[in-house]
Amino acid sequence: MLIPVILSGGAGTRLWPVSRQAHPKPFMHMADGQSLLKKTLLRGLAVASDEVLTVTSRDHYFLTRDEYRGVIDDRKATFILEPVGRNTAPALAMAALDIARRHGDRTKLLVLPADHLIRDIAAFKMAVASASALADDGYLVTFGIVPTRVETGFGYIRAGASIVAGARRAVAFVEKPDAVTAERYVASGEYAWNSGMFCFAAGDLLAEMEQSCPALIALARAALPPGGAPLELARDTFGALPDISIDYAVMEKSQRVAVIPVSFDWNDIGSWKAISELDSGDSAGNQIEGPAVLIDSHNCFVQSRGRLVAAVGVNDLVIVDTGDAVLVSSREKSQAVKKVVDELKSRQHSAANVHATVIRPWGSYTVLEDAADCKVKRLVVKPGQVLSLQKHFRRSEHWTVVMGTAHVRVGDEEFILQRNQSVYIPVNTLHRLENRKAEDLCLIEVQCGDYFGEDDIVRFEDRYGRV
Repeated sequence: MLIPVILSGGAGTRLWPVSRQAHPKPFMHMADGQSLLKKTLLRGLAVASDEVLTVTSRDHYFLTRDEYRGVIDDRKATFILEPVGRNTAPALAMAALDIARRHGDRTKLLVLPADHLIRDIAAFKMAVASASALADDGYLVTFGIVPTRVETGFGYIRAGASIVAGARRAVAFVEKPDAVTAERYVASGEYAWNSGMFCFAAGDLLAEMEQSCPALIALARAALPPGGAPLELARDTFGALPDISIDYAVMEKSQRVAVIPVSFDWNDIGSWKAISELDSGDSAGNQIEGPAVLIDSHNCFVQSRGRLVAAVGVNDLVIVDTGDAVLVSSREKSQAVKKVVDELKSRQHSAANVHATVIRPWGSYTVLEDAADCKVKRLVVKPGQVLSLQKHFRRSEHWTVVMGTAHVRVGDEEFILQRNQSVYIPVNTLHRLENRKAEDLCLIEVQCGDYFGEDDIVRFEDRYGRV
């Protein structure tokens, strides 16, 4: 049995302003409308259909379920929810423990980062078949991408003696090199890019962890809950695990690591330059996604989700407009976008973490105005969903329904609001909003007070476990 394990975490700060902490890179939609996460799910289902296990955070659980809807049956999509990020070694320890407990030690894990892009599915399937056979023989298998250029942005794997045709022993894992070292690696023919994809039996990984990182696996066993769906890890126990990658914790120390060199079109989508190179563009080398007009401009990547972007007489630029933020960067400097996010965080600017439209388990809200004396939002509540029973200490709210039917509780009173009807919720008053109909509920929320932060919410009941 082969179970794809999708690792969905990280912030993807080099892809700001589309990727943000609350809506990171795996949820970015490509030009065809599919997110990187959905593409990873489909890729996993192409080689195994019994179950897909996703390791992600509780904050991203409902967003992930939305991406999976219509692609995989809920009973086949299992989850491990991390309360805090602890890198790949703790994540895979928990995944192996869970899978071994439910399916046995010889069940194999196919580890897939959620934010990679592979278009050649046929070549991917062939590589997975080879890896699966090696895993049956007790190897921890990693996929090494045959380099197509000198690259300083990836880690490398050095391959040693042949094990079987198409597979060699992995003798070294090395960090991102400088340009001279990377050129030497590529010229030698002994090195492959480290893809971060793996295949191994659950019991074999756990046995290697007992040898190479016994303290980590002991903490992981203590952090494994008795069961449940999804499997939600506790902050006090899982948070005690070290922040360490599977490469450092296991792969560099094990004598049972095999590398399969592969040549399919792997891309880790690590920058806007990488996205701009996915397609050749028009006759001027320009790629345009959304409304844009380019005059006397060449080799530019422009993405807009609404507003018209016009560029005149510019070359080799990345221009990304998300409505609440605009990025303008040279293609070659796009890796430095991370510094923009660092600066925004130092200023405590919300654009580092959230978009103007924020996804919630019950739907979404869009900030229409954020002033010192008021805040205006458009709320969309999905069919059958309900907001928490809550109150605020520093703001009152006015709700006006613009579409659908709202079931509302204010204090001890419950009533129904139709389109064009409204209600006032005073400060320090219990209230709740529910959509019991089959279509979306949309309303405008006007907040008045002296503070409008999301931390001014006290939840008393919540369907999504946020109390």
